[in-house]
Amino acid sequence: MTHTLEVPGGTLCYDVREGEPNTAPMLLMIGSPMDASGFTGLAARFRDRTVVTYDPRGSGRSIGTGGESTPEQHADDLHRLIDALGGGPVDIFASSGGAVNGLALVARHPGQVRTLVAHEPPAVQVLPDREQALAAVTGIRRAYERHGFGAAMAKFIAVTSLHGEIPDGFDDQPVQSPAELGLPSEDDGSRDDVMFAQNLMTCTHHEHDFEALRTAPTRVVIGVGEESEGQLCYRAGVAVAARIGTEPVVFPSHHAGFLDGEFGMKGDPDAFAATLRQVLAT
Repeated sequence: MTHTLEVPGGTLCYDVREGEPNTAPMLLMIGSPMDASGFTGLAARFRDRTVVTYDPRGSGRSIGTGGESTPEQHADDLHRLIDALGGGPVDIFASSGGAVNGLALVARHPGQVRTLVAHEPPAVQVLPDREQALAAVTGIRRAYERHGFGAAMAKFIAVTSLHGEIPDGFDDQPVQSPAELGLPSEDDGSRDDVMFAQNLMTCTHHEHDFEALRTAPTRVVIGVGEESEGQLCYRAGVAVAARIGTEPVVFPSHHAGFLDGEFGMKGDPDAFAATLRQVLAT
């Protein structure tokens, strides 16, 4: 069943997949800027419980103001969504930018979440190479503003796929051309991409409230991908886990290991779902 929810400055669209009757809480699957369509395969592997997916403000079917959106705004949206679903507590699997938003939600509304599994949050502020990483992210945004989507995505891929710390001056180093990566090489003039225009800077630059996360009644589990070891989001996940005093859980496959062909990408969704199920049952 698909529903809509009015929130300040937008309208959220969300889907409820009713599962078999049991005592398990609802399981929210959230990304950002990825919308609900990215969780089709993973949700299908949890038919034994009710699964909720949603499109974040500005993504997919949801409506936003068109300007930058912050993790605090997304956390408030999720707070209102959980209220609409009965108030919780719920379980959450959160991927990438959704993991940043999930951590912000727990810091602000811990009573609504029983377990948060935050998989590879791009929490750039906690990296040991923080200054270089922030500069690289700013370079992605600059490429988008100057040259459009293809150029920005080429830089984004170069930054997120790099193994190890980001060196000084990385933004000035050459990267593969958009054409070599199968991306559009011409700038169509649009500047309304939800990731580059609305979420990139605020998500990566977010300052997490680790004291709130450490003292929250919510069980916070940080996940990292076995195939993405050394990459930015893996390293950020490890650093976040250290700051809240836990060890990260290694999930099968890569940053998007739960994908089952969505967006032309394939992870290892069966093994990923099995690990997630085990984590949630612990």
